[in-house]
Amino acid sequence: MMEKIFAEQFEALLEKYSELLVGESSEQTKEKVKIWALYTHIAKSMPALAKHWNELYPEAKQEMKEIISEIKILNEKHRQSK
Repeated sequence: MMEKIFAEQFEALLEKYSELLVGESSEQTKEKVKIWALYTHIAKSMPALAKHWNELYPEAKQEMKEIISEIKILNEKHRQSK
């Protein structure tokens, strides 16, 4: 029961973070924000791991670049609209 409550509360946090970061919180956007946030943290805290993953999965690295670019563009548009 506690796990379900925590999951719902964490989902609310992710929804608000996505909304504040890019101005929307659709399921697809939240998933991209989640991926972006986790990858960014990994790349900063364990750069060798991120580098290894990038080399091991070049097609996934390209997808990650696209997600990062999309989040950046959405964030810039959201900040300009305020």
